[in-house]
Amino acid sequence: MHQRPIGTATRGTTNPNRLRRMDRWIAATHGPALRRSDSPLAVDLGYGAAPWTAVELLERLRTADARTAVVGVEIDPGRVAAAQPYAREGLSFTHGGFEIPTAGRPVLIRAANVLRQYDEGEVAAVWQRLCARLAPEGLLVEGTCDEIGRRHVWVALGPEGPRTVTFATRLGSLERPSDLAERLPKALIHRNVPGEPVHAFLRDLDRAWATAAPYASLGARQRWIAAARAVSADWPLTDGARRWRQGEITVRWSALRPAAG
Repeated sequence: MHQRPIGTATRGTTNPNRLRRMDRWIAATHGPALRRSDSPLAVDLGYGAAPWTAVELLERLRTADARTAVVGVEIDPGRVAAAQPYAREGLSFTHGGFEIPTAGRPVLIRAANVLRQYDEGEVAAVWQRLCARLAPEGLLVEGTCDEIGRRHVWVALGPEGPRTVTFATRLGSLERPSDLAERLPKALIHRNVPGEPVHAFLRDLDRAWATAAPYASLGARQRWIAAARAVSADWPLTDGARRWRQGEITVRWSALRPAAG
């Protein structure tokens, strides 16, 4: 008997290249795990009204491993039907939700702009459910971005739970790093207040960005790198200049985990 999909349909908003920053980070950081897998399977969960994000995910992950297959999972059966003309070798679409109805365990589940409509108190259970479906070296990437992908924040989780938080932006459009707060994922969006770690991190990053203003004459990229290097003295960053150059900064989840109570 087919299990009823778990979850609620999203608004379905989607645009080509919206998730490029997330995809490129996944390909760069998770590529080795894809290559070690006997059958690298990725899931684009809640791809929306059009299948562009699933098509692009396949293309970008295949730069890391040409064997990668992508399954687009949507809880709205009409969206699944509309996506079928885009199916091809290595790319398929199926009806489902948080139960992740794939034959094998995925090495990657990407859930972008899916949990924004849920209550903060529901996030942990969804994360746990999705992580339980991962392969042993699998990764869940859950986050939020703006409509054209200029600003994006995501949490990366392994089977054991959350690991890191990545802030990614088009540096040319950035006034201050805390502008990214509006794109915090549901687990953190309501925690950007005094007394919470994520608020303190963005405050420190803003201060480092302001201090690095002289680097602006060399370009926004050099200013961002200088700011990231400065905050690395007090915050456990997991990346370095190579990723900072892409307009990213990644922090251990343990440092940004919401305060108790």
